[in-house]
Amino acid sequence: MMTESHEMFGALRAFCLELPEAQEVSAWDRPTFRVRNKIFAMPRERDEVRPSIWCKAAPGVQTLLVTGDPETFYAPPYVGPKGWIGIVLDANADLDYVTSLVEESYRLIAPKRLVRQLGGE
Repeated sequence: MMTESHEMFGALRAFCLELPEAQEVSAWDRPTFRVRNKIFAMPRERDEVRPSIWCKAAPGVQTLLVTGDPETFYAPPYVGPKGWIGIVLDANADLDYVTSLVEESYRLIAPKRLVRQLGGE
């Protein structure tokens, strides 16, 4: 059965793969999205149950998001101390906002030449 979180993941996957030189690579038995072999987004679960996606955030953004909406945003294990955020993909998640956070992660990780291809800089 197709759930909203699966539909959202499908939309996020398509978005990630449209970014310049982005690739989907399996790691830890799950997909990761990379640019030049550097991960910018990873689908995971929160509490091993709720579908989510992890992505890199600019300094200070993780604290702001987690404090403002702890049901949707969290500091994931392993990469949370490096400023990454976890975003729960449930009915309350705003796909446009989640997509903008994933794009920002890409912009933080990708080479400047690739980021320029996105425009908006």
